[in-house]
Amino acid sequence: MANGSDPDAVQPPRRKVGVLAKVAIWLTVAVVSLAVLWTLTLNFVARPFLIPSESMAPILNRGDRIIANEFAYRFAEPKSGDVIVFTGPPNWNVGYKSMRSENAALRWVQDALSVVGFAPPDENQVIKRIIAVGGQTIECRASTGLTVDGQRLDEPYLDPRTMGVDPTIYPCLGPEFGPVTVPADRLWVMGDNRTHSADSRVHCTSRPSDLERGLVCTGDDPTAGTVPIANVVGKVP
Repeated sequence: MANGSDPDAVQPPRRKVGVLAKVAIWLTVAVVSLAVLWTLTLNFVARPFLIPSESMAPILNRGDRIIANEFAYRFAEPKSGDVIVFTGPPNWNVGYKSMRSENAALRWVQDALSVVGFAPPDENQVIKRIIAVGGQTIECRASTGLTVDGQRLDEPYLDPRTMGVDPTIYPCLGPEFGPVTVPADRLWVMGDNRTHSADSRVHCTSRPSDLERGLVCTGDDPTAGTVPIANVVGKVP
């Protein structure tokens, strides 16, 4: 044979190696593409969310998993009645504990997983219902119930059995509050499980003299109890 080659020598399986290499390349491309698509979906379309408390019971209970629609407000403004996921403003974060490990390596892994939605973000994310939007005035009195711009609000989502209180008897489901005029580009939010919800009523400012009378949210800072629209993560279908 030419060049002294041995006709009986075993030839390497070049074709098989080539096919395996192509399969590996296609699998890599597929995995990377799916990862990119998943990341884009989480950042621009929808985000998974774990209900952390009973404040939205009975429609949403602790431990329920939902998808927040991040696309809902790309071309529309949040409106009264919408249920939203939002990042708590600074004064809502008192007592919030980081969801990250003290171990640097584990913390890095948790941060990386949060980017692709396999770990929660390290921030205080809250779910509530929008009750009033910028420019509207909200108030609650035992004699009038919860009003927005002077009109009593119809709230069919309130469940007396869940709250342990009948809203027809105790319409404020807590202390009387307001009036508060919601600043532009901000939202007044409350939980459906009104007697078990740390919402706008809890985070607003109040004058000491009014607190003595059981009246809250009467301070000079109307932003304290409200949430910036910029903090909204998405709408809950």
